[in-house]
Amino acid sequence: MAIRRNVAVVAPVAGVLLGTLDFIWIKYVPFPFGGLGNSIAVWAVVAFLLTFRNRWTAAAGIAGAIVCLVVAVPSYYLAATLIQHDDPANMYGAAALLWMGLGVVAGAVFGAAGVLARTDGPLRTAAVAVPGAVLFAEATMQIMRIGNPSYDTPDLIAYAAILIVSGVVLTLLAGRSWSQRGLALLLALPLTAAGHVLLTLTGFR
Repeated sequence: MAIRRNVAVVAPVAGVLLGTLDFIWIKYVPFPFGGLGNSIAVWAVVAFLLTFRNRWTAAAGIAGAIVCLVVAVPSYYLAATLIQHDDPANMYGAAALLWMGLGVVAGAVFGAAGVLARTDGPLRTAAVAVPGAVLFAEATMQIMRIGNPSYDTPDLIAYAAILIVSGVVLTLLAGRSWSQRGLALLLALPLTAAGHVLLTLTGFR
């Protein structure tokens, strides 16, 4: 019961903070670091870290990660309304509903990975590789845009480098030993390829 109460408080608060701070980051932090605010991978990593850092059961962790990401969406649009006077209807419009639906999927996947990454078992190392892999997958998307006249090549390279370094650092921090960290980085390669395919199929190109 105490664990559930903790989730009921922490998850929605984390969601409000994520959505609000994400909009502020996008608005005021210059590129390439500002690009992290538009990153779907960063939101997925937040779901992972939320369950990785809290001692929740698998069910509570997954539910908490989903709540966090779903609440973050209207919080983002509310911040946009308060800061730059966007239409309040954006908080419950079609785009918001789509992002909340994706938040359910991402929360379930990355919330479960966060729990598994701190739990002894055969999937632990693979789970440690998951957050780095999603960052690497987004980096590959940026790299594949190089040469496209719609994008500035130096900006793409800089942003991809930030994503890659962040993925490596996160994997090193989540691992418990150097052997696990090394294996997790290797496992991140096929997971990155899978992530890239999923991002492409869902229209994130």
